Amino acid sequence: MVMSELWVTIATENVETLRDFYSCVLNTQAQREIPGVYAEFIIGGLRLGLFRPRDRQEFHCSIPGAMSLCLEVEDIHEAIALLSSLGYPPTGSVQKASHGQEIYAYDPDGNRLIVHENR
Repeated sequence: MVMSELWVTIATENVETLRDFYSCVLNTQAQREIPGVYAEFIIGGLRLGLFRPRDRQEFHCSIPGAMSLCLEVEDIHEAIALLSSLGYPPTGSVQKASHGQEIYAYDPDGNRLIVHENR
């Protein structure tokens, strides 16, 4: 099997809400969009798609928040301020991990964000 690309997609009933949230968090607009159906961001070679499923039954077993997106940032305190200003403040305090500092937050659909500062 030869692959040319790999990207992550999130099924949601709230495409516009998540699009607006990730536009602020990623500091960019969606590069591709079908209003109310699909929005796609391209950051550092990764594509993040947000889509409204055609067959909602297919996703009925999905557990909200079962996925985590890891976002590496230059300044974790700036990220905390941004998430808080959007109404989605991190839960808990900054944790020290082997790879640097990190915090956990959640997007409007409950998907976990691991915000990581590599220092």
